[in-house]
Formats: sequence, structure tokens, C-alpha cells
Amino acid sequence: MIERKSQYNKQVLLLAYQSFGVVFGDLSTSPLYVYKSTFSGRLRHYQTEDAIFGVFSLIFWTLTLLPLFKYVIIVLSANDNGEGGTFALYTLLCRHAKFSLLPNQQAADEELSTYYNQGHLNRNIPASPLKRFIEKHKRLRTVLLIVALFGACMVIGDGVLTPAISGVVVVIACLVLVGLFALQHRGTHRVAFMFSPIVILWLLSIAAIGIYNIIEWNPRVYQALSPYYIYKFFRDTGKDGWISLGGILLCITGTEALFADLGHFTDASIKVAFSCVIYPCIVLQYMGQAAFLSKNFSALPISFYASIPHTLFWPIFVVATLAAIVASQAVISATFSVIKQCHVLGCFPRVKVVHTSRWVYGKIYIPEINWILMILSLAVTIGFQDTTLIGNAYGIACVTVMFVTTWLMALVIIFVWQKNVLFSLIFLLFFGFIEGVYLSSSYVKVPQGGWVPLALSAVFMAVMYVWHYGTRRKYFFDQQNKVSMKWILTLGPSLGIVRVPGIVLIYTELATGVPAIFSHFVTNLPAFHQVVVFVCVKCVPVPYVSPDERYLIGRIGPKPYRMYRCIVRYGYKDVSKDTEDFENKLVMSIAEFIQLEAQGSTTIEGSTDGRMAVVRTSDRFGTRLVMLESTDLSESSVGPSTPTVRSSKSATLQSLQSTYEQESPQLSRRRRVRFELVDADYLELQVREELLELVEAKHSGVAYVMGHSYIKARRSSSFLKKFVINMAYSFLRKNCRSPAVALNIPHISLIEVGMIYYV
Repeated sequence: MIERKSQYNKQVLLLAYQSFGVVFGDLSTSPLYVYKSTFSGRLRHYQTEDAIFGVFSLIFWTLTLLPLFKYVIIVLSANDNGEGGTFALYTLLCRHAKFSLLPNQQAADEELSTYYNQGHLNRNIPASPLKRFIEKHKRLRTVLLIVALFGACMVIGDGVLTPAISGVVVVIACLVLVGLFALQHRGTHRVAFMFSPIVILWLLSIAAIGIYNIIEWNPRVYQALSPYYIYKFFRDTGKDGWISLGGILLCITGTEALFADLGHFTDASIKVAFSCVIYPCIVLQYMGQAAFLSKNFSALPISFYASIPHTLFWPIFVVATLAAIVASQAVISATFSVIKQCHVLGCFPRVKVVHTSRWVYGKIYIPEINWILMILSLAVTIGFQDTTLIGNAYGIACVTVMFVTTWLMALVIIFVWQKNVLFSLIFLLFFGFIEGVYLSSSYVKVPQGGWVPLALSAVFMAVMYVWHYGTRRKYFFDQQNKVSMKWILTLGPSLGIVRVPGIVLIYTELATGVPAIFSHFVTNLPAFHQVVVFVCVKCVPVPYVSPDERYLIGRIGPKPYRMYRCIVRYGYKDVSKDTEDFENKLVMSIAEFIQLEAQGSTTIEGSTDGRMAVVRTSDRFGTRLVMLESTDLSESSVGPSTPTVRSSKSATLQSLQSTYEQESPQLSRRRRVRFELVDADYLELQVREELLELVEAKHSGVAYVMGHSYIKARRSSSFLKKFVINMAYSFLRKNCRSPAVALNIPHISLIEVGMIYYV
């Protein structure tokens, strides 16, 4: 126990060290420009000690109340099994209440053990009137989705603006940006090890300079820790002080990345790093700058560099430049995390997600988004050529995300933590008021560069909402045009066609029912495989799904039809790369379902197709089917009581398949396995026959059928709907990754069936 705790502490410290180079670069470099930006407007006419102390007091209490108290103490505890950001809060809400707009959840999904990891879910508490009210009104659920998407889009806007604000000279800044984005494919953990020493050296340096300035220039600066100086500041400056809040806001830029980057690390590591190092170091630096400026008002335009002792100027300048470059990493990583969450929950077009760490799946890299961010950052840098204007835009993006987080967090307190509405209201009013004041001050600067994050968010939000809308309409079409069980039963066990050897996996987004693509295929082709499996790959709103709870298996129609349903559930941080392993586990799961069904052990799932069971891929039920390594799939080895299972393919087809596999690197690298039916004599005759037929079909080969859909709006639809479906959504579908690539389906085994959907 002690050894395990020691190992955990080492892991926390290691991740805390790495977090310096990824999470806190932006927050720790804010002393470079906060005082300069705050006194850049009309406030420069108030160059008094009380004004300086008032600004420092605002900075101190803003840092204490928002990053430390709100995020580190409260919001980080609302992580979704280690995942953070505005969309993680939205998924938490969708999991604990029926707020999602896609009705594709199964009752069995709610029984996933990962749902109970945080201990917040208590089903014995009756639903509150507020919860029932939101669930009943679709418009409110739509508003909730739009709010979550807006927050996610502002994080993306942050990812564009942060690299742009890091540079001073345009040419140098552009070169640095290209180099920074080119490093992203190396992975967060490698980048963290490169950048962390720079940030740590920077933090220690600014803390030491802060202490030196306090002692050297004005030891009385500690008095400004009193909130009374905030009152004096607004009393003396009035409206000019309110407008200057846009500059003070820059002291907490990067705070939202602290939460959004949580998937790359852990909440414990971020809490340790911020509370023990980040917070005290930057507070000392701001206090030191205030002490220096209270005696040197003329140095305000270059406050940070002017406060550095002359003998240390150039070393600190070099470290500051490097730290400013590192600052961009926090929001770039946060952008990857947010887009991954939106993508797997059907709110972003399919993109390639590269997992850069074998141990921490939250550490990801998205090539398309990386290069889009680079192009946009270069455009902002070249277009503005003024860090003050970029800073205005940056502040708006930052405080907007924080404001959205506050509203979502207020709902989480009620529906997830199941606290009294009063606690939620206090949280909302307290932090909402603080952020609302900053928000009102920032939006005054919309004409001076503040329009950039709003424009970027509008574009990304349009893309997200169009994709989600099109996906939802397609799902509803599939749901309304399902093949009736009566029609299937009239076809008989042969389905009215020739049943050929092999297994066919028909991919569908439907969690229940038979999709229209099946009838389309059957009525146009005279043959179908002997075993049919309808596969629905679902991303449930949890980060991980245990392999033992991944497969939900059921039967469609009578047993002689050999038709099954399989719902494969992945969390939005799970990754599946081995298609062959998936096929084998699927066969094992179906075999176990067949035996469980014969024993009467399956659970009733609320579908019209029959019973479904969560099949745990373990030996706890004593399955008779085993999987062994093999070099020849033409015939399986058998034991004393194991029937021989031969491939149903002819010698010509087997020879052709062997040649094809040798010519295809994708197939030649596959791990070959064979299946054995152990102690088959103890099984019922019908169960043994069904298992043997399943093994025979697997040895004959697996084919994949997927619909290649073309979605069009009906002629009677409105102009807006036609534009969204026929143009915007179609454009996105044509230019994103295909479903077969996204699901890692081998193209050599893929059969695509074209269909036109009129929605």
C-alpha cells in the first residue's frame, strides 16, 4: 500500500513537472504585458501610487478568486473521468440527464461501471422540476448545446490568438510560429520535457526579481493586498478604471487552458503545480512590478523589462522570449482536446486523431487542426502587426470561455453533484458577476481587434452546428425508415436469397432496429453471407469504456436466421487500431452470447429485436470457444472432443485469397488465429451447431458493408434547410475523413452501398 502510494506521488510529481511546459506557459508569461496594457488607455493619466496599488490589488484578487479558487479548487473537481474543458462539462450533463439531442443511448450504457467512478450519480434521488423542464423542451436543450459549442469555439479562437500575441517582430514571430506548430507532431509529453525547464527557470527568475523589487523600491506594497485599494481605485478612476479592466484581464489568460488541458495530465498534478509554484511566483512578480512602478511612473510602457536589474537584463530577456514562445503550447493542446471531444460526440467533422502517448490517451495531436491553427495565427500576426490589438481580442476570448464555464458549472452542481440549487445560484452569481464585469469591459474593445475571436467562433460554430444538425437529421431518417421485423420474417431463414460462406458486418448508426441499407442491399443482390452482424459503433459520453463492457450483443429474428446485433461502445478517449483483433473479439463475444442465451442469462434490453446482453470478454462464464495462434486458416486443429471445422471456400477461392493477402501488406501483417470448440459434447445440439457455423463463417472471411449516403433536403424544405443540407453539410462530408477510414475498416474487405436520404 505504501509502495503504491509512493509510486502515485512520483507520477503526480512527474506530470506536474511536464505541466509547466504545456499548461502554464501562457499564465506565467502574463506579467510581460499586463501593466503595460492596463495603463495604455486613459488610465495613463492616473500615475499615482494608489492607482498602481489598486491595479495590483485587482490582479491579486482576480488571480486568487478565478484561477485558484474557482478552477483549481472547484472546477477541476468536475472533470469527466480526467477530461476537462467546456465540452467535458456538457457531456457530464448529458450523461446525468437527457439533454443530448441524439436519442441513441441504451439503458445498458447507463450501467457502465465507468459511470460511477466519480461517485456523483445517485439514481434514487427523484428528478428535479428544473431537470424535467429542460428535458421536456427541445429548444432549451438546443440552447445548452449552442452554449457548449460557443465555449469550445472560443477555446479554438484562443488557440489562434495566443501564438500570435507571443511575437514582437512580425518576421521573427512568423518563423517562431511555424517552428512551434511543426513540433506538435512530436506529442505533448515530448514537448513538455523540452519546454518545462524553460518555464521553471522563468518562474524562478521572475519570483526572484519580484522579491528584489519589493525590497529595493517599496516594501509597503504588501498593503495593496487589501481589497480596500480596489475600492479606492474605482473611486478615483471611475469609468476609465472600468475600461482598464480589459488589460487587467490578461493576468488570467491561459486559465481556461488549465482546465481544458486536464486530459493531458491529472487534476492532482495541475493542482500541485499551480498552488505550490505558479501562483506564488506570479504574485511575487506582480507585487514587485507594482513596487517598482510606484516609484518609476515613466517606466510604465516597458514596466517588466525596466524592473529588471541591469546586470541581469539580457539573460532574463532571452528566457522571457523563450517563455513567450512556450506560452502558446497551452491553448494549442487545449484546442486538440476540445476538438477531439466535439468530434467523437458528433459535433465536428471527422478528422485524424493521433494518440502520441502509449500510456496517456488524452495526449493527442490532430494534423488538420494543427495546420489550420498555424495558418490563422500567421494571418492574425501579419494582419494586425500590433500586440495591443491582438491582446484586446485575446482578452475577449479568454473571459468568454470562463463565463460559459461558469454557467455550465452551475448546472453541473445541480444535476451532477446533486447539490441544493442555492449552492449553484451562489456560485453563478459570485463568479458570474466578477466575469460579467470583465466581460462588459472587454466587449467595449470589439472594434479595436476584439471582433477577431467572435468572427472565428462564428465560423467554427457554424461548422460544428451544421455537422451536428446533418448528423441528427440522418439519424432520424434511419430511425424512421427501419426495416420492419415482419418484412424480415416473411423472407424466411434464407432471407429469400442465397446465403454464402462468411460473416458480414453491416455498419449502422442505429442502436436498435434494422437499417434501410439492408433491404436496399438484399433487393438488389441475389446473395448474402451466412452470418449477418449489424454493428453500431457508439461513443458514449465517458472517457473510457472497460474492454469487459465494450460489447453489447443481441439477436435479430429467430435463431436459424443467424442475424445478430453488436453495439460496440468506446469512450471519447479510447482508441482502437487493430481491425483483426476487433473481428476476433467480436466473434468471441457472439459465441459467449449464444451460450449465455442458452443458459437464460441475458438481460432484457428495451429493443423490439429481442434480448441483448453486455458480454464480458473474459473466462468467467466458461466459454467453450477458444482462440489460438495459427499459420493456416484452411482448417482448424481439433482436440479429442472438438468437431473439425473446415473453410467453406473452394480451393480456387482459397488460393486467390492467399495470393491477394501476399500482395497486400495490410493483410500480410495480420495476426492469424484459429478457433477451437472445446468440450462441444456438453453443449446442446442447437448451440453447438450455431457455434460451429459461426466459426466456419469466420474462417471463410469477414466482409464489411457500409452505406455511402447522399443527404439531400426535400423539395418542400425551406431555403435555409436546403442550403445547410445540400451545400454546407454535403461540402463538409466530402472534405472530411470517410467513415471507413475513421472506423479503421480495411478497404480490401469493404462493400459500400450507395443511398440517397431525403430529410
